Amino acid sequence: MKPEAIPNGAQFSTNRRKGYYRNTVVLLSLVASHSDIDLETVAKISADASQVASVVLASASPVAGAITLATCNRYEIYCEVPHFDDLPAARASLISQISASTGLSEQTVSSALVSKTEHEVVSHLFSVGAGLDSAVIGEREIAGQVRRALNEAQAAGTATGSLVRLFQTASRTAKEVGSRTALGSRGLSVVSVALDLATDLSSEPSWANKNIVIFGTGAYAGATMSLLRERKAKNISVFSASGRAEAFVSTRGGSAVNEETLEGALAAADILIGCSGSDHRLMNQDIAALDRGGRPLIAIDLALTHDFDPELGQLPGVELINLESVRMAAPDEQAQALHQARSIVQGATDTFALEQRERAADTAIIALRKHTQSVLEAEVEKVRAQHGCTAAAEEVEFAMRRMMRQLLHVPTVRARELAAEGRAGDYIQALETLYGLEVGMPMAPAATAATAGCPVSGQPTAAPLSKIG
Repeated sequence: MKPEAIPNGAQFSTNRRKGYYRNTVVLLSLVASHSDIDLETVAKISADASQVASVVLASASPVAGAITLATCNRYEIYCEVPHFDDLPAARASLISQISASTGLSEQTVSSALVSKTEHEVVSHLFSVGAGLDSAVIGEREIAGQVRRALNEAQAAGTATGSLVRLFQTASRTAKEVGSRTALGSRGLSVVSVALDLATDLSSEPSWANKNIVIFGTGAYAGATMSLLRERKAKNISVFSASGRAEAFVSTRGGSAVNEETLEGALAAADILIGCSGSDHRLMNQDIAALDRGGRPLIAIDLALTHDFDPELGQLPGVELINLESVRMAAPDEQAQALHQARSIVQGATDTFALEQRERAADTAIIALRKHTQSVLEAEVEKVRAQHGCTAAAEEVEFAMRRMMRQLLHVPTVRARELAAEGRAGDYIQALETLYGLEVGMPMAPAATAATAGCPVSGQPTAAPLSKIG
């Protein structure tokens, strides 16, 4: 089969486009990450794009479900579409909505987003969740972000069953990588590498007496607070432009800073850490206007959209550490640990793909069973009408059900074998040709006599096929 391409690498095979696999879940992801484009472009794609999934699902788009994964260095959206033919339209609708929400042209959005389908979607998400596609290989935070992305999608009602299974399996795979490889024992993260850089730049390596101001109260701010505590930091202030600092420090420690007290905290600060990505950006002039008495300052900007002016590092006595600095400073992991991690991810990807293919056979098996059961029940009714509810009639009915069960055994096993080989479409096409079935279409309910008692005696009759098959 000759593959047919759409923009940015998504491949579609001819058979898939003909619809032979229409009962198989079709996965699509659009990815903008530090691996492919610069962080400034990622930030632009991410801006105001959090509601894309719900808006697209409310439109006439063929997208059946969607989960958005946005982190400090990536924006990715994972989707399910009903048919392979719908992939180009689904991609177009997502790009159109991202363009509308960010103000970027559709051409800019399209060129920045890499399309992935099917097996490639699964492999990519599992690698991302395990930290293998991060600026800091094996980072810990990304697994939590994958879980939060799923939780948020479920709360918003945008996640389908297939996407839930995909993300849950990604989380389990990340745990396995963390427990079975040296990547987990390293405990590295974007935050930890940034703090290591700050230690190297500081004239005083101890964190115990440093005055630290954290901007933000989200997940990265929480991870930053935990790592600072591990390094024995004591003087930590937290500022939130949205006013959540008090609630944040009430459970994590530190002291809250508001608009009125921020200037004093900045004047006394040794370390600034930006984790919010809000519109409240600290500018050059904000620091230049302070009377700091020549005190050196290290500013760590972990926000993709920048909490600090990118030119802040040009001020005398100020060192700026940003995500690009972290990526360049991240240590190379041992080849053996990476090989083990990638083997785990590959195994999990293959297993998930196999399970998805086997699910493709379920609808066909159910359709075949319902068809044969309806035929059987019609014949059973004839026996009852002719012989009544006698012991002989019940014996004939039991024999007919047992025979039908035996006849269905080989087709059922064969369906799962073909699905595992990726040939569920062949099986479905055969059923449609031989029996005239519309696989996947709702079937009329079986006759109620299948589960009813004998109309004369009221005693239960033989079990229906669905109970013994």
